[in-house]
Amino acid sequence: MAFKAVGHVVAGALVLVTVMVGAPDVSATTTTSKSAVGKRPRTVAALDLLQSIPVALEHRGGYNRSLFPTSIDADNRCHTRVAVLRRDSTVPIQTDPSDCTVIGGSWASSYDGLTTTDPSTLDVDHVVSLKEVWDSGGWAWTVARRATYANDLSDPRTLRAVSASSNRSKGDRDPSNWLPIVTDQCRFLGDWVAIKARWGLSADPSEWGRIRNVLRARCPGLLVTASPPVPADSSTPLALATDQSPGTTASAPRRSSSSAASSIPSTVYFTSCAAARAAGAAPLHRGDPGYRSGLDRDGDGTACEN
Repeated sequence: MAFKAVGHVVAGALVLVTVMVGAPDVSATTTTSKSAVGKRPRTVAALDLLQSIPVALEHRGGYNRSLFPTSIDADNRCHTRVAVLRRDSTVPIQTDPSDCTVIGGSWASSYDGLTTTDPSTLDVDHVVSLKEVWDSGGWAWTVARRATYANDLSDPRTLRAVSASSNRSKGDRDPSNWLPIVTDQCRFLGDWVAIKARWGLSADPSEWGRIRNVLRARCPGLLVTASPPVPADSSTPLALATDQSPGTTASAPRRSSSSAASSIPSTVYFTSCAAARAAGAAPLHRGDPGYRSGLDRDGDGTACEN
């Protein structure tokens, strides 16, 4: 799969922000604020951080969920979902060791204020949805970078355990047409700006303008902590989908003889051959990242060859 460079996307900065909703304003244009972008963590005005996010029309077409591979921990084979549920639970979680299913814990869904001890009622949401990432610059990313984003546990703002009903209500929409309950709007929009800045993503005019108006109207004087962005050429996963105990480290990615497979994180899990093909990883050979016997129907050591 070929990718083009994105001319209009500039890297931003990782931040911790708090904002609330305001009226949309589609007339805004921006220039990058040097005070909001740097190599060391610093405290800056939230509006300065927003200025570092470029305004651009969204890319249209080509999105498929399988283009953002979901990963699992190479050691205990648990899904990213388990790591997020463990992190967000207010009590130690209980899991079924046979299949990594979470069977107990306690969670508060910030989007709608619901609390639950039943993990089956929860979704793990990408605060900036995968489609929104695709439309805002992720369409030009490598497979490895998309997998890193989809499973990013290095920044707790990227993934959040929320009620399934609120997540379905949000869907792929951006802040110009969806917001959580009033008490969570500051946190939600702050996280949104932080994620987009950190990953060098753009914002469309209505999205950018509404967030600007929110900052001005409801969060005046807000300061944020800005940290270095994820490098544009990053191909090494950041805490990629590891459901680990403190002090442990992820297994290093394996290298494959296949040039396509060499960019796939070693912990990637393809649900089907269609997903492997969409990610540009097929065919998969035994020992390649993502290879498993369930995809190798004839057992010849090569999966998804047809």
